[in-house]
Amino acid sequence: MMKKIFTIFLALTMAVSLFAGCGKKNAAENGETDSDKLKIVTTIFPEYDWVKEILGDKAENTDLTMLLDNGVDLHSYQPTADDIVKISDCDLFVHVGGESDGWVESVLKNAANKNVKVINLLEMLGDSVKTEETVEGMQETEHAHDHSKEVSTFEDDEVQDRSLSDWAGDWQSAYPFVLDGTLDDAFAAMAEKGEMTAEEYKTYYQNGYKTDITNIDIEGDHIEFTYEDGKKVGSDYQYVGYYIQNWSTGTKAAMYRFEAVDRTSGAPVYIEFNDHMIEPAAAEHFHIRMSNESFDAIVDPENSWPTFFPADMTGEEICEHMEGHDHDEDEDHEHEEGEEHEHEEEKDEHVWLSLKNAEVLVNAISKSLQELDPDNKDTYATNAAAYIEKLSALDGEYQAAVDAATYKTVLFGDRFPFRYLVDDYGLSYYAAFVGCSAETEASFETVSFLAKKVDELKLPCVLTIEGAQHKIAETIVQNTAEKNQKVLTMDSMQSTTSKDVANGTTYLSVMEKNLSVLKEALG
Repeated sequence: MMKKIFTIFLALTMAVSLFAGCGKKNAAENGETDSDKLKIVTTIFPEYDWVKEILGDKAENTDLTMLLDNGVDLHSYQPTADDIVKISDCDLFVHVGGESDGWVESVLKNAANKNVKVINLLEMLGDSVKTEETVEGMQETEHAHDHSKEVSTFEDDEVQDRSLSDWAGDWQSAYPFVLDGTLDDAFAAMAEKGEMTAEEYKTYYQNGYKTDITNIDIEGDHIEFTYEDGKKVGSDYQYVGYYIQNWSTGTKAAMYRFEAVDRTSGAPVYIEFNDHMIEPAAAEHFHIRMSNESFDAIVDPENSWPTFFPADMTGEEICEHMEGHDHDEDEDHEHEEGEEHEHEEEKDEHVWLSLKNAEVLVNAISKSLQELDPDNKDTYATNAAAYIEKLSALDGEYQAAVDAATYKTVLFGDRFPFRYLVDDYGLSYYAAFVGCSAETEASFETVSFLAKKVDELKLPCVLTIEGAQHKIAETIVQNTAEKNQKVLTMDSMQSTTSKDVANGTTYLSVMEKNLSVLKEALG
């Protein structure tokens, strides 16, 4: 799927490169001085702040840009046309360099400035870069996706009741991605091993996925439906049991049925979920069918199966998910027992959360600036040295805090981007998900395991990362014996905005606050 993205960017970059080149020429002809400024583009906040510190008072004569300036997460960011123009014409480009930056190669290849200096954080750190790690109790993610519980053949007495919480979260319809061509690569992959052409698969899925519902939000016992015209309707629902659906292929599925409590709300009265599982488990996607008359009135379930994926998944990620599944013409997703999709080990991109890494990277940025602007190299060297002293001093404070701590383990009811930090100081950790996970809902097994770990280790706190939703951490606390642990937040700087910068937020100030939280968590 990245090939498609690269193609788009290639065409866009070629166009904007011409524009950027013309713009620079016109500025020079008009006697403008902006074209003489050192142009620096960074992707994320830590890079931006490090550059600012090195520049010092020379920042006034520099055009410095932070691309992710509105709270967009690194893992979901894609550059705009304006972003590409800035990169194309800059003198220094600083980026993380992991899987999230898969778009960078194409943009740089077509940059107007062929002499742009590039700092790739992961490349700069070399062998010290870690791969994502799955520790005991951590929920499997899309990077280690196990479909062994998805079944198409089973004995009826194997089916277990499930609660609406299995489908909790924000979900989006896959139907628009069929219409706009985003899923075409998946249909092409199906055609290579199936009995239909890619176009026939597309038509089949277009009919099967068809729905006028764009989003479904499930929280507690409440379901809210959003329609194409923006209309929202919702109701509480009660579970009424399951129905065994026998398909014409000889396979079958468990349909979990719910009825609307408020039949005047406008929300569908009778709904049933199918996610290819027959026992309690957090859904990774689901098919939903509905009627306002009765369950028996649900129309043609073999050929109509509106399908919903997590709302934070991109169309390309959904396409990759579909390419990894085996689909046949009757909506039968067959998997061998214990089958797993293999993925290359993904690098842990959150290198900036190590103060030790920060020292290395600040030094590298300083050297690049000295080469680009030799007239001010002494200033950059002096500023970098002073800043590295501050980083080193804070690093020492972290080590002292850990040495004096009662506990040597942290537990996150959230994603875990702090592996570099805990490894620096010899701490152990447990977490709900890996750092790059897109998951938002934890399974009962994950919550139960983490709650038992809190009890076992007598931890005073459950940690989260920045963001408004801390439901998992709160649920973990409620499942402990004491139910009195604090929920504290550490900031991974993945959502820092330009407004935060204007209000005085710096890399050091965030890391100092994280130290305060860590001290409380470690006792």
